[in-house]
Amino acid sequence: MAVKTVTGASFNNEVLQANLPVLVDFYADWCGPCRMLRPTLEQISDERNDVIVAAVNIDENPELADVFGISSIPCVILFKNGAEADRSIGLVPKESLEALLG
Repeated sequence: MAVKTVTGASFNNEVLQANLPVLVDFYADWCGPCRMLRPTLEQISDERNDVIVAAVNIDENPELADVFGISSIPCVILFKNGAEADRSIGLVPKESLEALLG
């Protein structure tokens, strides 16, 4: 499964109402660490069918960045049952993201 692009218009449906946990990457195209993290997120998405991996471009969706208090990127937030369960800030190894998922 590929990393799913989510926008302000689709966030509620794709993330908050999802049946599975959703790992959301808040990123920007100009962010080097964000670009470096993307292959790891794609790998998790390909390897696991118990989680949805999604991405929100904060430049195109600043309202979502404000709602979730994103002040540093990359910021990966794990949502479970429509609520934030955990978050990771910065470029982290795959093992750190796997630890978020449990």
